[in-house]
Amino acid sequence: MNSLPLNPVLNRRLRMQWEEAQQCYVLLYPEGMIRLNGSAGEILKCCDGVATVDQIVAMLEQKFNTTGLRDDIEALLAHAYQENWIV
Repeated sequence: MNSLPLNPVLNRRLRMQWEEAQQCYVLLYPEGMIRLNGSAGEILKCCDGVATVDQIVAMLEQKFNTTGLRDDIEALLAHAYQENWIV
């Protein structure tokens, strides 16, 4: 996807953490919190500013022992980029 950063990284104005009470990952920002579903949490955990989108896809396909995740991963990354969660 041309609109995605080559090496996505979480916006430094956000903090991602596991929220035990809600049993999910959340993005915290000064005005509030965004609850992430399991897939979104797994994808955004890979956005370290080093891994490329191709590497993120490969890591997650290996982790979950499956193939064909590229479209879903790119869709989430595009949404995260549009929402300014990743840069």
